[in-house]
Amino acid sequence: MHIPRLEIATGARTELVDITDRVSRALRQAGAASGALLVFSPHTTAGIAIQENADPDVRHDLLLALENAVPARAARGAYRHAEGNTDAHVKSALVGTSQWVPVEDGRLVLGTWQGIYLCEFDGPRQRHVYLTFVPA
Repeated sequence: MHIPRLEIATGARTELVDITDRVSRALRQAGAASGALLVFSPHTTAGIAIQENADPDVRHDLLLALENAVPARAARGAYRHAEGNTDAHVKSALVGTSQWVPVEDGRLVLGTWQGIYLCEFDGPRQRHVYLTFVPA
């Protein structure tokens, strides 16, 4: 079963883009039934997360926590990567580039407050998200 990749335009250096509806729509259009869906970002400065989607302050707080944990400029020493986006690479490594989501009767199985996010750490950019469905 082929599911076309999603193209996501980001608008800021760091942001969490809720892609839940787009993923659900692609899954329905592909005619998926029950199984598991891999949501994958092929980028080294972006990630995929499942997180609360009810309160937008959670997105702000997650980005703030990541910025505090991995600042653009190191507190001690200096990053060596010539492009100047080492913090984005580290954040992507911490968040991860993929998530598995169960699927039942063609619908994503997510908790009441959960959504799927493309995590942008080096934008704005045009990003791709690949979806691979594995039937049960």
